[in-house]
Amino acid sequence: MPFPLRTPPFLLLEHTVRLALEEDLGRAGDITSDLVLPAGQRATAVLVARKAGTIAGLAAAEAAFHILDGSLKVSLEARDGNTVEAGTPLLAVQGSARAILAGERVALNFVGHLSGVATATRALVDAVKGTKARIVCTRKTIPGLRILEKYAVRCGGGVNHRYGLDDGVLIKDNHIVAAGGIKPAVERVFAGLGHMVKVEVEVDSLEQLQIALELGVDTVLLDNMKPDMLREAVKLNAGRAALEASGNVTLQTVRAIAETGVDYISSGAITHSAPNLDVALDF
Repeated sequence: MPFPLRTPPFLLLEHTVRLALEEDLGRAGDITSDLVLPAGQRATAVLVARKAGTIAGLAAAEAAFHILDGSLKVSLEARDGNTVEAGTPLLAVQGSARAILAGERVALNFVGHLSGVATATRALVDAVKGTKARIVCTRKTIPGLRILEKYAVRCGGGVNHRYGLDDGVLIKDNHIVAAGGIKPAVERVFAGLGHMVKVEVEVDSLEQLQIALELGVDTVLLDNMKPDMLREAVKLNAGRAALEASGNVTLQTVRAIAETGVDYISSGAITHSAPNLDVALDF
C-alpha cells in the first residue's frame, strides 16, 4: 500500500457491527442453531474468497464474532488490502458452533460488500497507473456504513474525500444558485471559515473555473467535463489549485480522464454500485 492502512477505531466499528447483529438476531437470537446444535458443540470454520478480488472488512467480521462470544478464537489468514485469488482463506474462527453460525451472515455481509468496494476501487486505481491522478470516493454511501466503505476505498488503494458535511467545504451548483453566484458564495465561506478547513468549488465551465481560481479556492471540482475541456482546465489552472474530475467515471473512461493531468478523479459508483465479492464460511 502507498500509505498506512488504518482500521477504523474499534469504538466506531463496534457500534456498526453491533447494530447489524441486533438486526439479524432480533428478539430471540438464532433459534435454528440453538435448536439444532447442543450448547457445548465446538467447530472450526474458514471464511474463503470464492472469487478473486481485493479484501476489506475482515476487522468487521472479527468484531462480529468477538461481540457474540468473547471466547471465540479468530485468526486472520489474509489482511485487509490484500488482493487474493479465488479459494484463498481469509479468516478462521474456532469455538462455539452456535456462536459461529449466529455471526456467519453478518460477517459475510461485511466482508462481501466491503471487498466489493475495495475491488471496484482497485480496478480504477490500476487503470490510472502511471498518471498523477488519484481515485477518490464521495458521500454516495449506504447510510450507516460510511466509515467502513471509506475504509474499503483505502483498502483498494483509493483516497477519501470528505467524510461528511462538517469536515470540508464543497460549494456545489445549488449553493451557487442560491447564493447568487460563485463569488458571493466563496466570499461568505472565507469570511466565516476556520483556517484549517479546505474550500472546494464545483464548476461546469471554464468561465466558472476562472472565477473560482481568482478567488483563491483550494480545489476545483470539474463536473462532467469531456477530456478536451479537462485539458484546457488544467492549462488554465497552471497549478494554482488542485483539480478534481467528476462524472462519467468508468473503467472505460477513467484512463482518458487521468491523462488530462487532473489531480483527483472522484467516483460514487465505487461505493454505491460496487458488486459484492463472493465469499463463504465453510465448516
